[in-house]
Amino acid sequence: MGVRNREIHFVVSEAELERIRAKMEELGVSSMSAYMRKMALDGYCVRLELDDVKQMTRLLRYTSNNLNQYVKRAHENGDIYAADIQDLQTRLDEIWECCKKILVRLSSIQ
Repeated sequence: MGVRNREIHFVVSEAELERIRAKMEELGVSSMSAYMRKMALDGYCVRLELDDVKQMTRLLRYTSNNLNQYVKRAHENGDIYAADIQDLQTRLDEIWECCKKILVRLSSIQ
């Protein structure tokens, strides 16, 4: 990007400044210069709410841990229980539902 050694100054009204600050707050941006630079160069800023992705990651972690435990038990004593398989299927169904919600939300971004 290079060294930033040029300045741009402009004047806004109090109402415009409040709108700018409100938009910065919505995006979680605290640096006025970073926000203004991004808007000037790209014309928009996007902040993704990733709660669904965090939930899916948590579910994947639980499921992979359970799967590892089932495999370990199968190697130790040769048994896999139907309840374990049902639990794993339930968790996988939850993950798929989470994926569907994420895809719907992503498809609505314009």
